Amino acid sequence: MQEIIQIVPLNWYILFATVLFSIGVIGVLFRRNALIVLMCVELMLNAVNLLFTAFSAYRSDASGQVFVFFIMVVAAAEVSVGLAIIVMIYRNLKSVNIGLLNKLKW
Repeated sequence: MQEIIQIVPLNWYILFATVLFSIGVIGVLFRRNALIVLMCVELMLNAVNLLFTAFSAYRSDASGQVFVFFIMVVAAAEVSVGLAIIVMIYRNLKSVNIGLLNKLKW
């Protein structure tokens, strides 16, 4: 598997991860749906995971893949907590639009 990864130039991985991360940032900044925002955060985390894996394969070092494991654990925790918060917001407001969250203030 390592030989296959090293056939593709590292610049392509960097370009692809940059595009994925940029799409995620644009989604977080401009979308109003809380589920879409969470999906964009996951997309940004996956772009970072791709870079860690590519650099790890090119350097023949497993430390990048260990970081990917920890990022996936954090992403799973973020999804579970984030979905629980979204369910509670939907129960209170009957919408997942993050623009309506100011109604939850005291």
